[in-house]
Amino acid sequence: MNIVHPAQTEQWLADSASESGQPALLLDVREPWEVQTASVKPGDGYTVVQMPMRSVPARYLELNKEQPIACMCHHGARSAQVAHFLMQQGFSRVANVHGGINAWSQEKDPSVPLY
Repeated sequence: MNIVHPAQTEQWLADSASESGQPALLLDVREPWEVQTASVKPGDGYTVVQMPMRSVPARYLELNKEQPIACMCHHGARSAQVAHFLMQQGFSRVANVHGGINAWSQEKDPSVPLY
């Protein structure tokens, strides 16, 4: 599993998408109330999908195994578990956003609220 810091996430997604020929995805595994509190907007070359961690085992087949996926949660623990799970299921281009949306707000986009 790759670990990327928020400031590196867009570059990792762009590079991975270029290598794989697949569109990149930022997978937000937080709960719906958390997404309502603070969220990341889609960027150049990647989309954002919300899939709460507890729903991933039932829904991971909705994802493309060849697609680059950067997982994100509040601080990085849940997303690390999801990234590890996806790799066990045969996903080849997976990263965890180190520090989650909390670090994203502090390192990349201060308009994202802290909670």
